Amino acid sequence: MLLMLRSLVFPTTNSWEEDVFQLTPLGIALVAILIIILIALAIWLFSHKKAALSQDTASKQNAASIKNSTKKTAIKQLTFSAMAMALAMLLSNVKILDLFAGGSATLCSMFFITLIGYFYGTGAGLLTGLAYGLLQFVIDPVFYTLPQLLIDYPLAFGALGLSGLFRKKKWGLQIGYVVGIIGRLFFSWLSGILFFASYAESYQMLPALYSFYYNGSYIGVEGVITLIIISLPPVKKGLDAVKRMAAV
Repeated sequence: MLLMLRSLVFPTTNSWEEDVFQLTPLGIALVAILIIILIALAIWLFSHKKAALSQDTASKQNAASIKNSTKKTAIKQLTFSAMAMALAMLLSNVKILDLFAGGSATLCSMFFITLIGYFYGTGAGLLTGLAYGLLQFVIDPVFYTLPQLLIDYPLAFGALGLSGLFRKKKWGLQIGYVVGIIGRLFFSWLSGILFFASYAESYQMLPALYSFYYNGSYIGVEGVITLIIISLPPVKKGLDAVKRMAAV
């Protein structure tokens, strides 16, 4: 067991001289496979649900045409999900404002993951968020402990998929986005309390307050900017059109 773990991770130190773990190439490959599996599950979940609805509501439609429609839906979902993850990853590196304790707001990076929940539902959104969180981790595969890794990456980014809960509601795009980023904020705040409480001492703050201030500043600023952008009538109209295209 120990030999297997050593083939996946190895101990090292980061730029702050802290003891951390880093994935080996084999570990990175296994996480990449997990990302593919999660995306495939997200596609299957939405396509299977749509196929079941088609069979229930279109009894005259033959099995071949339903299968063909399901395949087209899966291809569209794969395309839009891949584009959303790529745009989110690209924009996560576009820092528009430096904030408290080294935090920085990025340009609408979380929005594109919440968009998958808005397009395809909560299940697909959560799975895509989990996959995106692991993708973020693979870019810099360094972590302190396994619980810290899980909370900071798959759980925090997976929560963005909660946007799907409001996909059929009025103003569902905006409400879903807010709920998604609140979910991410919760897990990031929790991680700050559990694993980075010592950082609060430098600012003479309670860990809970420090974590909320640090994570809430960059998530909140990005959230406000994104809400303004997606609420602009031309942008909202365009996104509604894209949603109709994505779900065909």
